[in-house]
Amino acid sequence: QLQVAESGGGLVQSGGSLRLSCAASGFTLDYYVIGWFRHAPGKEREGVGCIDSSGGWTNYGDSVKGRFTASIDNTKTTVHLQMNGLKPEDTAVYVCAAYPGYYCSPYLDPSEYKYWGRGTRVTVSS
Repeated sequence: QLQVAESGGGLVQSGGSLRLSCAASGFTLDYYVIGWFRHAPGKEREGVGCIDSSGGWTNYGDSVKGRFTASIDNTKTTVHLQMNGLKPEDTAVYVCAAYPGYYCSPYLDPSEYKYWGRGTRVTVSS
């Protein structure tokens, strides 16, 4: 069974950093696009960023550009999201998702993604 699962969430002070991970099980991430989305209370789901399996293509939502960086490990089983300069408005449940593909679209359209994790909570205190 193909699954992805997030880890690394937690509580951090404003200005701090966290590193989220998205681990694949039942498959490797070769020829997959991996995306990150977040859902905050009272807000619509927001695309955070995506990366292709080569690590060569990344795109980010405007609210996190310059602060968040996605990467994929050499085993092609885990994607990381390094989050620096965290702000209280970054507080949300972060979910990773994957779909077979070669190009990480800047539109971060959740309808393209086939496999979804359950999310990990990130709380940024002011």
